[in-house]
Amino acid sequence: MKGSTLAGTLPETKRESKRKWSRIARNWQLYLLILPVVAYYILFHYVPMYGIQIAFKDFIATKGITGSPWVGTEHFERFFHSYFFWRLIKNTLGLGLYSLAVGFPIPIILALLMNEAKSAKFKKFVQTVTYAPHFLSTVVVVGMMMIFLSPRYGMVNHLITMFGGHPINFMAEPGWFKSLYVFSDVWQTMGWSSIIYLAALAGIDNQLHEAARVDGAGRLRRIWHINLPGIRPTIIILLILNIGSIMGIGFEKVLLMQNNLNMETSDIISTYVYRAGIQGAEYSFSAAIGLFNSVINFILLISVNWVTKRMSDTSLW
Repeated sequence: MKGSTLAGTLPETKRESKRKWSRIARNWQLYLLILPVVAYYILFHYVPMYGIQIAFKDFIATKGITGSPWVGTEHFERFFHSYFFWRLIKNTLGLGLYSLAVGFPIPIILALLMNEAKSAKFKKFVQTVTYAPHFLSTVVVVGMMMIFLSPRYGMVNHLITMFGGHPINFMAEPGWFKSLYVFSDVWQTMGWSSIIYLAALAGIDNQLHEAARVDGAGRLRRIWHINLPGIRPTIIILLILNIGSIMGIGFEKVLLMQNNLNMETSDIISTYVYRAGIQGAEYSFSAAIGLFNSVINFILLISVNWVTKRMSDTSLW
């Protein structure tokens, strides 16, 4: 009995394998198109992971990665016990949560509003105005902030003094750093980020809106019961990706806005890695901090994906 089952299974397995290779051969053009993308990720994202091992070594440039001596978790322990540890965690997490709370819903609201605009000219004007900042470099944006917020010549402080207030040195006061970072980022990215939600809204069947109008549903009810459920999978996927990188704030903009006066709130993990690794030449120590940050992001991504998978049908995998 077992022999006959095995004999029947093997030819079926071979036929399935032949069908699989036949499908690949028929669609070879598609596989050829995706090959450069796969090669890019292997060469520039997976092969460099070889260097992660210096986080567990005392890296010496003359001996190379493989020749440097192992030190175990010494660099991680040094970071956990350092004076800056809790300040870095607090600032990084605070900035990430602030950016998520403010920056995530605004593109959704903008997309819903633009989708409801009836005038095509007005819609194009709003899209142009909101998309344009995306093409400015971070250096230009921070430069504009410094000019507008200057305590002596800035337009904002001129308005404050005009109404009887006192000039504020926004870029030097620690309390203003997070708000300046988050709201300037929202201004720069909200138009571009809303494109994906507009694309999702365009995919909603217009017959649903017609049926809702016949039933007497107003604009807000249609947004709430048709548009938002229609783009819910897109919102969930982007939320998972955003939470998964909540500790991965880039150092470029923070470093440009940072100075000795606002260091208390502007010092985050990525800027500390830059100082330790590039300025201080402590490559192993900075690699350990970067690895720790990546592990936290990975745990957050897995956890949020698991929760959304349990609560809805949408998840990354």
